[in-house]
Amino acid sequence: MAAWSTRTAASTDRDQLIALLTDSCDTAVIPAPTLIDEAVESRWVRVAEREGTLVGCLVAEAPSPGHVRVAVIAVRSDSRRQGVAARLLSETVRTCSGRADETPLVSVLADPRDVALSRLLLGCGFLGTRLLRSSGPGTAVHLHYQHKSRVAYLDPDARHLVPVGDQEQLAESLAPSDHAVTAVVPLGGGQAFEIARFEQDDPAALQSGEAAAGIAFAGSILAAITFLLGFAFTSTRFPDDVRLLLIGATFSTVLSLILYASASGELARIRSNSFGRIMKWGNVLSEYGGVLPFLISLPVTYAQASDNVWTTMVLALVLSAAVAWYERSEFSIAHRFDRSPAEVALTALTAVSPAVGSGLVATGATSWPWTIVLVFTLSARTWLYLFRRGAEAGIEERRQWRIR
Repeated sequence: MAAWSTRTAASTDRDQLIALLTDSCDTAVIPAPTLIDEAVESRWVRVAEREGTLVGCLVAEAPSPGHVRVAVIAVRSDSRRQGVAARLLSETVRTCSGRADETPLVSVLADPRDVALSRLLLGCGFLGTRLLRSSGPGTAVHLHYQHKSRVAYLDPDARHLVPVGDQEQLAESLAPSDHAVTAVVPLGGGQAFEIARFEQDDPAALQSGEAAAGIAFAGSILAAITFLLGFAFTSTRFPDDVRLLLIGATFSTVLSLILYASASGELARIRSNSFGRIMKWGNVLSEYGGVLPFLISLPVTYAQASDNVWTTMVLALVLSAAVAWYERSEFSIAHRFDRSPAEVALTALTAVSPAVGSGLVATGATSWPWTIVLVFTLSARTWLYLFRRGAEAGIEERRQWRIR
């Protein structure tokens, strides 16, 4: 069987879209033609096709900038159980998460008795949060699913099962705001929803702690850079280009401290929702303007103070390996953003900088070209993460809810 691919729908797909929906869905759930046209024009329709024929589609709408509602997901009967619907849904969620501004809420209304749709949504990171009455034809109520963009923790001792057909009990179980449907499981020859209670975090307290940690970290780095800069000014043999690098690191770290303090002020005033954006600036500037220049300058400083080329190069190679490991780990700032081949090349240049700079200083060669390349590399990475990437994201592979 030929493979299928996905893409954003175009206006020329209108007839095939309507035919696909007519063949695959109940008449009651098919969106109006005007809604389909608006969704296609707004690029909220994704389709799966095989050899030019549509085999699946997802139609969504954005009633507000902060909310995207999936209207219908349809797959032809001969193409089901191949992951078509899951891929269309995951790509739609990824498109919303990749927006430069605030990530919108992605929601879906489903018939509680449609177990297959519930399994699909739960498998793609959605939670059933409440029952909503329906004024249209078909089922009297719908189960409201919404995608969890943040990790949440559930209480393992506060879970219970509700049969799929018991809508009264389901409504009562979902009445508290901290309860949600997390799974569909077999029960007594039928199917049941697993209802779990989630622990309620205090966002203000968490953000306040994050801002305080940023201030403490940047302050410690500033103290270390200032100490090394003082040594550079007292030594007549210290390279001028490295002095300039440390001065730039001092300025960038002070700027990150100001930004962290601004984030704390944002929490105190609570006049806008810009805490995440301010923290992103502080995190990027403190790492690429302060931490990495400081670490890269350490073996260069040792090379200037020591006459032993062998120990200098060993130290520089060890530090280069450590920087390379850190850049590839989940602890680095770069891990929170999508990476392109150009960013991988810039990361490699950053990792080899300690070894190259130390070698130049140890052999008495001119180190200005190395400093210029390093400044360009760190500046390019700073520009990419601040202006070409969206908000910092969590680890994509981790579950959207977990037991603490």
